[in-house]
Amino acid sequence: MQLDANKFSWFQVPEDIKNLLILAAQNWENTSESEKYIQQALAQTGENTDVLVAAYRFFYYKNNYSLALQTTIKLLDKIKELEKFPDDWEQLQAILVNRKEDPQIRLYLNAYAASGLVLAKLGEIEQAKQISTRVKQIDEKNDFGSGILLDILTRPAEEDD
Repeated sequence: MQLDANKFSWFQVPEDIKNLLILAAQNWENTSESEKYIQQALAQTGENTDVLVAAYRFFYYKNNYSLALQTTIKLLDKIKELEKFPDDWEQLQAILVNRKEDPQIRLYLNAYAASGLVLAKLGEIEQAKQISTRVKQIDEKNDFGSGILLDILTRPAEEDD
């Protein structure tokens, strides 16, 4: 089977990695086979942000939330290292607010919001609320969906009649 990796030109990775990601998509129904291709792509690229995003999406939609969370944390750590982000949230928040339209910062906010969603799926509700609250404070347009998640997580339980 001939793969056309050029149709995935937005991935800034070598052709062999694009081919692995295409094979993962083509074998979607066979989870173990498709995951093998994702794991190969991750192993060969180290912590390439495009591959980490693809892997996060793969694991999330395969309902493998623990691997989705691990992948998201790797992505967050990678961006934090590249951008030399501080550990202190107050300092980081100011940077994120001032640069929230930068592509790398948007990716960080997307990944951070995604980690909140995955934590909620894993039952870590308090951590999910904290992350959602933080992202919502930065994201007045609700581009990253944290406001919706926070509303769901803080909604009072419905009473039975």
